[in-house]
Amino acid sequence: MKKIQTNCTLEVEFYDLDPMNVVWHGNYIKYLEAARCDMLSKIGYTYDDMKNDNSAYPVATMELKYIKPACFKQKLLIETTLESVEPAMIINYLIKDKLTGEKLFKAKSMQIRVDTVTKESLYTAHENFLRKIEEYRK
Repeated sequence: MKKIQTNCTLEVEFYDLDPMNVVWHGNYIKYLEAARCDMLSKIGYTYDDMKNDNSAYPVATMELKYIKPACFKQKLLIETTLESVEPAMIINYLIKDKLTGEKLFKAKSMQIRVDTVTKESLYTAHENFLRKIEEYRK
């Protein structure tokens, strides 16, 4: 499988801040989800497509590294790299300041495909997902 890298941009909202006036640590997970949805949309295999294929990809593990806090109104560039989809979907994330390129946060998620009808864990990607990955062009 070829690796796929996509980028998305977010701006830190006021409601994402904690009492110290920086992004609350839990909101980085929300940013990763937004970037993952953006990547899947660009590939052409969204959560709706997964649902139609009786598939889900719940998160099994996440590794998080906080490097520097993000602040209100800061524009974030999230680089998302799909490393593999079999036996699990592995995605690497890097959040940087969009203007300076300074690294703020990095993460890795592992998601296992589950058949939504039988609830069985599957260690192969659905053929429709594999086809979309092969068809993907930057």
